[in-house]
Amino acid sequence: MNNKNDEKKERIWGMLCHLTVLLGITGIPFGNIIGPLIIWLVKRKLSPFVNEQGKESLNFQLSMTIYVLIAALFISMKIGFIFLFILVSINLILVIIASVKAYTGENYSYPFKIKFIR
Repeated sequence: MNNKNDEKKERIWGMLCHLTVLLGITGIPFGNIIGPLIIWLVKRKLSPFVNEQGKESLNFQLSMTIYVLIAALFISMKIGFIFLFILVSINLILVIIASVKAYTGENYSYPFKIKFIR
């Protein structure tokens, strides 16, 4: 029974690696990076699953931050707003998918990510 509880805790921490990205919506500067970073740093050595999901989440959020900054450069040309809307929508949808997958114990790999952390 203890093993089952440990597995469930790992899945919850893996899910939180993805869900804490939503701190960025609350207005915390770079909350989308800080949330998963804290969980990953605290739990990465305790669980290979959390280590993998934390790296996935961080790599994707770092990539999305770069994409958003590039889109922001195009705001003066009016197409930046469209790019920003698309990026935010993709980010939200993929974070929800990743969270659900992690909670079920599946490793999730984000598309469109740059591997900063290996």
